[in-house]
Amino acid sequence: MTGRRRQLAFVVGIVALAGAGVGYTLWSGNEPLLGLDLQGGASVVLEPTRPATEEDLDLAVEIVRNRVDGLGVVEPEISTQGGNILVQLPGVDDQQRAIDLVGQTAELRFRPVLEAISEQAYQAEVAANDTGTPTDIETRFALVADAAANEATVLAQYDDERNVVSRHRLGPTGVTGDGLESAESRFDGLTGWFVAPVFRAGPAGIDLFNGLSEQCFWRVETCPTQQVAIEIDNEVVSAPVIQSGEAAFSPFERSNITITGAFTQSEAEDLALVLDYGALPVELEAQQSRIVSASLGTDALDAGVVAGIIGLIGVSLYLIFYYRLLGLIAIMSLAISGAMLWTIISWLGESRGLALTLAGVTGLIVAIGVSVDSNVVYFEHLKEDVRSGRTVRSAVDRAFPIAFSTIVKADVASLIAAAVLYFLTVGQVRGFALYLGVATILDLVATYFFMGPAIRILAHVSGPNANPARFGIPAAFTPEPVR
Repeated sequence: MTGRRRQLAFVVGIVALAGAGVGYTLWSGNEPLLGLDLQGGASVVLEPTRPATEEDLDLAVEIVRNRVDGLGVVEPEISTQGGNILVQLPGVDDQQRAIDLVGQTAELRFRPVLEAISEQAYQAEVAANDTGTPTDIETRFALVADAAANEATVLAQYDDERNVVSRHRLGPTGVTGDGLESAESRFDGLTGWFVAPVFRAGPAGIDLFNGLSEQCFWRVETCPTQQVAIEIDNEVVSAPVIQSGEAAFSPFERSNITITGAFTQSEAEDLALVLDYGALPVELEAQQSRIVSASLGTDALDAGVVAGIIGLIGVSLYLIFYYRLLGLIAIMSLAISGAMLWTIISWLGESRGLALTLAGVTGLIVAIGVSVDSNVVYFEHLKEDVRSGRTVRSAVDRAFPIAFSTIVKADVASLIAAAVLYFLTVGQVRGFALYLGVATILDLVATYFFMGPAIRILAHVSGPNANPARFGIPAAFTPEPVR
């Protein structure tokens, strides 16, 4: 293949590739997946309340991810950040609910109720006490902030407004959430919304629960009230009485147990969700939470798009004014790399869940400058050769290899910086680095396969040699002879 045919094949090939990419993107319906700051959502940093091992954090990340998937959030970002966990939930509608849900420990315990008292009766006892020292009831029913699993404790049951309804003195834990296989929320016309857990078969699941229930049914000393308290995160959700249709105790089926507690639909769904995926191995507290409204995300996206358009218009005007028809080729090169970049971003968003954030948009805008630098380096090499007395055709053939070598060195420096940022940082900085790196690689591709060959083809027509000023190239300079 001759040199001119090879250059033409390069130009036609990359234009066809860019066009095919755009066509595939439109046909498949792929589009960029927008991040939290571009479509709204919630972000929270969760910190363990006690020192946590790396295994605990990894397990917590997996459980939180499962909970978020249960919420239907598309492609969340959940990762460890030092000793903390970073959770970003783009596009979630009820942001505060999502933040509360991902950080809930969801430590489920079934305990025998040793004694119970309504809050009204308890407060009446407190009000009647004028001795200055706690009465026996006050001592027995003093609430405990952190319930130990294997010790007797006192926990409260709350209403929707977080007011204490009753206090329960509980025995040691009989069954934990590890005995559950799954859980789901259901609705009944009589009891309203409730949660239906399914216990694991065997001694580690339903057998443990039935052992505890039988003790309460017969009102033995360890469960004198016939009640089993269902405790979640140191709060009593409900304390049902263990009943049987016969005089003797009938063991429960592992899928025939309900948790009631005057739940709303969202409360029952959230409880079922966290129980379904298990309790977090460590208690987490929200240290930094950020809620981005959908309108604010749209404003940020619009601002990024406007900034990109203004930048492109400004760069295009500069290239056309200074380099004339060469500037048009540079703009076409930008369009080709932009089309390929759009295809890649859309594909990564749909297939790999890679979100485009405002930082990523910034990286793309910076990449426009990188691409323009590549064009300017070549054009200036070309102009210098023509000023030195070469024809446009010979200057094009000589200048491109030299200019491309310089472009490669400059772009490799950008790629190194992008790689360092990507592997040593987290969050949105990685998005900036990734898109800067991808755009830089595409710039090299467009420069080698389109801009260079297109100008070489152009140099073989009579226009540049007859009137080089139209192409932003000065007329050849002939030095005076040396006397």
